[in-house]
Amino acid sequence: MRAGRRESDPWLVGSALVLVVLGLLNLLSMGMTSAAVRHAVLAVLGLGAMWVTSRMRVERIHRLGWLLYAATVVLLLAVPLVGVATKGAQRWLNLGVFTLQPSELAKAALVLVPAAILAGGYTLGRFAGVLLAAAVPIGLVALQPDLSTAIVLVAIVLLMLILARVPLLPMAPLFALGVASLPLAVLFLRPYQLERIHVFLSDSADPQGSGWAAWQADIAIGSGGLWGLWRQPQYTLRSEFLPEAEHDLAFASLVYGWGLVAGLVVAVASSVIVWRATVAARAARTREGALVAAGVGGLFGVHAVVSIAQSLSLLPHTGMPIPLFSYGGTAAIVGFVEIGLVLAVRRDGVARPLWATEPRRRRLPRGVSAGAVAVTVSLVAMTGIAWNMQTDRGAEFRAVSDGQLMRCIRLPAERGRILDRAGVPLAENVPEYTVSVVARMFADNRADIRDELAALLAITPDRLAATLHDAGTEVEAVLARVGPDQAAAIVNADLPWVLVYPTGRRHYPQGATLATVLGYVGVADAADMQTWPQLALGSRVGKAGVERRYDAALRGIDGSQCVYVDPSGNPVATADRVDPVRGHDLRLHLDAGLQRVATDALTAAVQSSGGDLGAAIVMDARTGAVLTMASVPGYDNNVYGPPVDAAALAASTGAPGPGRMLNHVFQSAAPPGSTFKIVVASANAKYGVVPPDQKLAGGASYTYGGHTFANWQPMGANSLVGAIQWSDNVYFYQLGERLGPERMAAAADELGVGRPSGIDLPGEIDGFLGTPESVAAIGGTWYPGSTLLMGIGQGTVTATPVQVARWTSGIATGSTVTPQLAASYGPGEGWVVPTAPPHPLSFADRLGPVRAGMRASAAAGTAGQLASLPVTAGAKTGTAEDPSAPGEGLNAWFSAVVPFETPEVVVTVLVRGGGFGSATAGPVVKRLLEEYLAQTRGAAPGR
Repeated sequence: MRAGRRESDPWLVGSALVLVVLGLLNLLSMGMTSAAVRHAVLAVLGLGAMWVTSRMRVERIHRLGWLLYAATVVLLLAVPLVGVATKGAQRWLNLGVFTLQPSELAKAALVLVPAAILAGGYTLGRFAGVLLAAAVPIGLVALQPDLSTAIVLVAIVLLMLILARVPLLPMAPLFALGVASLPLAVLFLRPYQLERIHVFLSDSADPQGSGWAAWQADIAIGSGGLWGLWRQPQYTLRSEFLPEAEHDLAFASLVYGWGLVAGLVVAVASSVIVWRATVAARAARTREGALVAAGVGGLFGVHAVVSIAQSLSLLPHTGMPIPLFSYGGTAAIVGFVEIGLVLAVRRDGVARPLWATEPRRRRLPRGVSAGAVAVTVSLVAMTGIAWNMQTDRGAEFRAVSDGQLMRCIRLPAERGRILDRAGVPLAENVPEYTVSVVARMFADNRADIRDELAALLAITPDRLAATLHDAGTEVEAVLARVGPDQAAAIVNADLPWVLVYPTGRRHYPQGATLATVLGYVGVADAADMQTWPQLALGSRVGKAGVERRYDAALRGIDGSQCVYVDPSGNPVATADRVDPVRGHDLRLHLDAGLQRVATDALTAAVQSSGGDLGAAIVMDARTGAVLTMASVPGYDNNVYGPPVDAAALAASTGAPGPGRMLNHVFQSAAPPGSTFKIVVASANAKYGVVPPDQKLAGGASYTYGGHTFANWQPMGANSLVGAIQWSDNVYFYQLGERLGPERMAAAADELGVGRPSGIDLPGEIDGFLGTPESVAAIGGTWYPGSTLLMGIGQGTVTATPVQVARWTSGIATGSTVTPQLAASYGPGEGWVVPTAPPHPLSFADRLGPVRAGMRASAAAGTAGQLASLPVTAGAKTGTAEDPSAPGEGLNAWFSAVVPFETPEVVVTVLVRGGGFGSATAGPVVKRLLEEYLAQTRGAAPGR
């Protein structure tokens, strides 16, 4: 024996033991203690078998090979008769103490027998003998059916032929036959095997179906990190989601539990075994010994590469374990025997190097070093792929890993109230609560606990049991809706797996008076989920009005009660609970009392005049704070719940009256009539076309371009003040003609005509401000008379009441404001909702004559009924022709500001089809101003 060389190989044996230890760690981290003990016992037996085999003389290895071959064939023949079937395949023999898988013996036999046959070199007869000997076990394994193992056996035989330096020409037909038979292999595949191939070839495999194993392997490797997750308390449950974690996907499982470092150790240990087998093959004294050592190294290399590749989804899920590492009794024993064979070859080569029977060049298997390099490179590359998975998508996979462990029951947050300026509730929550249970966990409780809950719910135990049964696979079972006292009793009982949370049903004390302002709440639909992507299914959100606009503040933050579930979705333990955070209360500038007065007065005006709809707004002329926004007809938003009262909703929507769901203050536009004249007068102030004190010809009509345009009553010549005071159409026909549509439109645009006011409610419409260009753009024609009609707010001009209120207050104060309902939100005084600052008009310093006309109208003109107010007023009335209006087709408008010297509030009223503005809308404006002044100055309101 040469000095310095040892018969044993500590690197080889040590790598084998490392694989065994890592396999034990994998099993222990998954809580498979009994399997770990069995794995350790088999490893000890395997070490004994390895020691015995390692003492064998190389000359006797061929005997072992033929004995193993014969035993394998006999056992494979016995499998169809007495074997154990799993997933439609019969592959195991139950020997009582343990099960035996003969196909694992076949792998070793097909290394030893070809080595024995080809030890004397290549001849056509020996080549045929190898093929014939291999065909028997391969065919029997394929019939089990175990096509993946049969393919591995074919690969082993080809490997041995290549190592034995069989010429490539005789093997060419084998390769051709293999390629040609690939399509026929589909006929022998089981459905689950076809699914594995489909998953590998398709990117659209369902992760919850056929793609489950591949997806879970990605999650395991991607989320394992460098050191794994085994220290986490829920890791045992987490590992249950990875199928075949102890066998085929043991590499992914090890990385999941012990990290990529442990996976790297598996790759290194496998590479060391391959290389030490290569070294033994190169040092072998005989050709047979060299083939055996090289074949064992190739067998370990193929298993390691294919197994790790399938864990990384680089190959189809073939069911390939890593010997000594993956759990399996037969594979473990055979693996140690194979290591013992390599040690025997090494020992023989080291002990008797001078007795070599043939030159080393002929003994050395073909491509053994290149194969070892290929295996090593493949394992290093796949380790790099695993590292990239962790660095590029690690956070994503960890989130998925965490998420699939839990199912969370949403605990809805209580919605904040909506209050008026004085704290009067406008929207509040019904004191009603949902009682639910975590279905399967509660069903497993003691009968006395179930009976106690049934008693608290005032139902029979049988009914409770039926509800739990009907829940099926759902995590949560809703049992009942209860009142506050009953809910408190259930909470105080502190029963396990029972949840109590508010139903979220909304109540609106003011009903139809404020429905079109406040809106309502409903279950989020697809459009809501797009608006708020973070919403949970079943969330309740604002659907209209203030509820919609300020939903983020009112909704609060939902809580959750999570439970850990197994891969079947069955709850197994309580997880984290996050208590809901109540939504903020929202305070409005709105005055509930003034709103009721407005609604009552407006309803009376619509009914008495024969109109079909009405709108009234009271707004702070300095800030835009909306004090009242009445709209009739309305609807009862209480019917929307949720849940919706279907019968009441049908009755409400079927009631007479147009646009019940609309707030006509900002969602209905109509010709503004003479209220627009102060806008035209402001345009004259901006451009100075007609001096304010210049009188223009009066009369009962004005003729222009062969057409006659009527006045509402004959009048004499008027200056600007008189024309506004008495709403002189003839004056404004002439003024509009001289200004032209572009200059009127420029001033109107600055006053907000034809565009949204910016009110903090969804669904505002624009109205329309017509010019020759804008009318042509929609396919219309601008006639010469269109300019005159524009001068009196008819024709191509439509406006909403909120727009009329804006231009009225803008002219009175010199600045336009943005209407706003919300004042503040949050506890106590809360946080102020920011408002847009007033926007000064560029011609504010030239509006004196316009204001004088408004003052004259309220003192002794068309709006003279306001003269009896305790403060000064400025106003403009309007009676607009509207073909869409009922009756005589006249809309009644009235817009006023008080006190006029220092404006505080603007009131604008529209009654569509109401006739003359002074007669129909005027009393409503006066009533609202009286109520406002009574509240702010303590004077008794007039009637």
